[in-house]
Amino acid sequence: MAPEPTNTIQIPAYGDEHLAVDFSQQYATLDSVRMPLTRKEYDLLALLVQHAGEIIPRDALLLRVWGYGAEIRTRTLDVHVRRLRKKLGAYADVYIETIFGIGYRFQPFHAPRFFQSEPKPAAAVA
Repeated sequence: MAPEPTNTIQIPAYGDEHLAVDFSQQYATLDSVRMPLTRKEYDLLALLVQHAGEIIPRDALLLRVWGYGAEIRTRTLDVHVRRLRKKLGAYADVYIETIFGIGYRFQPFHAPRFFQSEPKPAAAVA
């Protein structure tokens, strides 16, 4: 009897100037150095990256990464985001945006930032 074909969908790896995520091998690199991520940190990063540009509600993240229902009150998501940002170093706020009261959003490097002000013209030198 032949084995049943698996319906796994190959998700192309993500990569930009600094961050790369290989979904098939389940690891990430930052500036070509493999990031020392725990399983949950990787799962959280991978989910955010796979939905780049989308706001993912807290409840959805808790359900998909930890299997927690909406009735569970926990700070584990905030703790894992904080740890993930620490490992992303100087790029933390570039990649992971907090949408207060809603959830989080992954922004690819060089994506437009809606919260940045317009550049101010340089003062004329006399």
